[in-house]
Amino acid sequence: MLDELAKLEETARRLEPDQKQRAALNRGVEAYANQFLNALPGLKTYVADDLSAATQIPAISDNPASLEEALAYLASAVDKTGINPASGGHIGYIPGGGIYAAALGDYLADVFNRYAGVLFAGPGAVRLEKSLLRWMGSLIGFPEGAAGDLTSGGSMANLTGIVAGREAHEVRAVDIPRTVVYLSAQAHHSIEKALRVAGLGECVLRFLELDECYRIRPDALATAVETDRADALIPWLVVASAGTTDVGAVDPIDALADVCQQQDLWLHVDAAYGGFFVLCDAAKELLGGMSRADSVVMDPHKGLFLPYGSGAVLVRDQAAMHRAFAYQAHYMQDAIQDVAMMSPADLSPELSRPFRGLRLWLPLMIHGLAPFRAALDEKLLLAKYFHQEIQKVPGFEVGPEPQLSVATYRYVPKKGDADQFNKLLIDELQKDGRVFVSSTRVNDRFVLRAAILNFRTHRDTVDLTIEILTDAALRLAG
Repeated sequence: MLDELAKLEETARRLEPDQKQRAALNRGVEAYANQFLNALPGLKTYVADDLSAATQIPAISDNPASLEEALAYLASAVDKTGINPASGGHIGYIPGGGIYAAALGDYLADVFNRYAGVLFAGPGAVRLEKSLLRWMGSLIGFPEGAAGDLTSGGSMANLTGIVAGREAHEVRAVDIPRTVVYLSAQAHHSIEKALRVAGLGECVLRFLELDECYRIRPDALATAVETDRADALIPWLVVASAGTTDVGAVDPIDALADVCQQQDLWLHVDAAYGGFFVLCDAAKELLGGMSRADSVVMDPHKGLFLPYGSGAVLVRDQAAMHRAFAYQAHYMQDAIQDVAMMSPADLSPELSRPFRGLRLWLPLMIHGLAPFRAALDEKLLLAKYFHQEIQKVPGFEVGPEPQLSVATYRYVPKKGDADQFNKLLIDELQKDGRVFVSSTRVNDRFVLRAAILNFRTHRDTVDLTIEILTDAALRLAG
């Protein structure tokens, strides 16, 4: 047995490189990252998938490959096709930003491997994450005792907020078919998914009337609630958006909060995209109603330009979160702490979780808030600039003036089907690849979107986009 243990230990210790080996690995990875970042301004934002690359994935075996071989595969088959979210030309979807300092935070978090799920195991990590959540809560005007969680993204954050609301309103299985959820047709698809996952798929979904800027009409909510109560239904949840995906609309949250307060409804605000614009003076009044919500979702991988996998949910009533996610297990008895300092695992669906907070805390520390605020202000202005300038190009029509940083538009040819023309226009831009724009359907019309939130997107990118759109539209129209 001792001989076998010694043999196994010798092989297992290969997982622990010494300082010289670590230095070599670090040099190789850093060189690759620097090569990518230095080349980034000249790289295409979109390259069609190379299906042949799917057959080239190196096999996993007992025999190790060199770092050079692994990086060469990434360079040839991973980092060159599809959408390049790191590119400033990515104005098609709301991106995950990927600021460099966040990668360093992830590197340190992975080296330390601190467990941030339970206070007993990682008190420093948990306290740091809680301080970030308190800071976010202060941004939107939540009280000191509010709770929250750093999540993998907006989908998990929406699920967490909705489940907390379910427990606060004691929605039980027998009543679910009579309960009513009020939302906009512009609400993100993760809301309906969260309802299904939370066992609320049989709730009545009441899609409310919108105004000309695709925002919920508060009077429509009030009327719908009164009608449903008269029909012996059970209204309980209102989902408002602070920045819809399709058009960037911000619902009148303050007025909706009035109705929710009068009717005892849980107000959930999906501000995954738009929440951090509260840092900008130009958007503070627009987003001020978030302070009256019961739960709010904000995604740092959107508004604070972090890598994908950075979401957050804030809940006014910590007790509702605890009722939804509390757990007990004999093997965790050593970790029981004072309930005044609840662990993330007490307030979220996750038990095992990484130390997510460091990727947010480190950039905020070393950059300060000023460049984040300036970048967000810049995006608000760039969306208005795009909306203004694309109208000057003959043939293009626009949607409502952007409330945040999404502008909708499309080309209307003098003859032929406009929807089909814009599908061809999207194809032309994807073939070009220098920028990436996306499309959606609004009022059953095929429209294009400029979603401007990449921290590397500046005026030159917007000017280039308009130039490419103009050339492609004229070529197709001709």
